[in-house]
Amino acid sequence: MRFGLCCLFKEEKVTFRTTTAKNLSLLSLDLQLQKLSGICLHNVSNLFLALETVQRFGIGAFRIMSPLFPRMTHPEVGYTLADLPDGADIQQLLDNIRKFAQQNSIRLSFHPDQFVVLSSPHVTVVENSIRELEYQAMLAEAVGAEVINVHAGGVYGDKHLALSRFGAVFQGLSETLRSRLTVENDDISYTVRDLLPLCRELAVPLVYDVHHHRCNPDGLTVAEATEQAAETWRTVGREQYCHISSPRNGWSSGDPKPHADYIDPVDFPDCWLGREMTVDVEAKAKELAVVRLMQDLGQ
Repeated sequence: MRFGLCCLFKEEKVTFRTTTAKNLSLLSLDLQLQKLSGICLHNVSNLFLALETVQRFGIGAFRIMSPLFPRMTHPEVGYTLADLPDGADIQQLLDNIRKFAQQNSIRLSFHPDQFVVLSSPHVTVVENSIRELEYQAMLAEAVGAEVINVHAGGVYGDKHLALSRFGAVFQGLSETLRSRLTVENDDISYTVRDLLPLCRELAVPLVYDVHHHRCNPDGLTVAEATEQAAETWRTVGREQYCHISSPRNGWSSGDPKPHADYIDPVDFPDCWLGREMTVDVEAKAKELAVVRLMQDLGQ
């Protein structure tokens, strides 16, 4: 079993920068590209540092922040890697990241923001979602990431119809993206049971979030959901991916959806122990939470 860190660090000196379309629009094109180039160079340098750090901790997976190249897909201030003054250096660092991850068996993934919705009935939302996902597929190809994980989106009054739209849109995506796309059960709308038929039909692996399943149950036990999700990964010959978190205020008081700083070992499913799988730790204390969970489980 390998454990994954999600995007950021609590104490380690690894930082990522961003900017807004509004700030960029105030600059000339040359100055825009200079600013973006500096930010992107900083971010890929720190991504390499992030992988060195997780390797030092014995953490086996890392989720890369979606805006690694900020505003790249924006309709007004968007750009390509070739446009950036530091483009060649950035590309070399991406190559180095891919090699380092491969050499150290660090599994890389992306998890796009909630505005990425392939099941939306609104054409503009879908077009923007595809543009963002194809950008992440380009990055995933560059660094060797094998997972781009999304939620199914809204229900829009008809789950079956919404998932049908998802399936239709999926067929038009690039192979680079389709081969990496995964779907995750959420804590409000789509359960494991809802998503399994779609995953089987499209040969899309299901990322099983046990916290979401506990918040939004569907009659399957954790063991049943884990195994049925695992089968979608076996179908494509890849290692299962799951998520773990604990409720900030506990299970008996208030809303259980917000994540706690650390993982309560009681929340870690017994049926996961000994399995060959990747578990992303979604906790506010970031690397501290991953290390503590690994220690709690005797890893």
